[in-house]
Amino acid sequence: MQRGISPVVGVALLAFLTILLALTVGAAVPSLSDEPPPRAQLSVSANASADRIAITHHSGSALDVTDLRVAVAVDGTELTHQPPVPFFAARGFRIASTNNPTLDPGATVAVTVATDRTILLDTTTTAT
Repeated sequence: MQRGISPVVGVALLAFLTILLALTVGAAVPSLSDEPPPRAQLSVSANASADRIAITHHSGSALDVTDLRVAVAVDGTELTHQPPVPFFAARGFRIASTNNPTLDPGATVAVTVATDRTILLDTTTTAT
């Protein structure tokens, strides 16, 4: 009688282990549905007489500025000091001889704004 029970117990034990393994793997694997990247409507303007490049957030997702990266180039030359985000009067960003290259009227300004996952703005404008 013992021999007839052994295969049933073996199959039940294997089924239990299979279910336990599946539950463990399912709990250990993070969700595959990441949150979508932010979507935002941004624009850029450049004013050489004010020595200012402005990025404006018009609509869309709220953006965490600590996650943003900004890259600026003037007439194809990247700024020596890229702007930290957020910044206020940071090195190389005041009307001074530290601006390199200088922003002159008619200069083409390229700006890229991105998070770690998504480019939110990649555009050019002409300085006024």
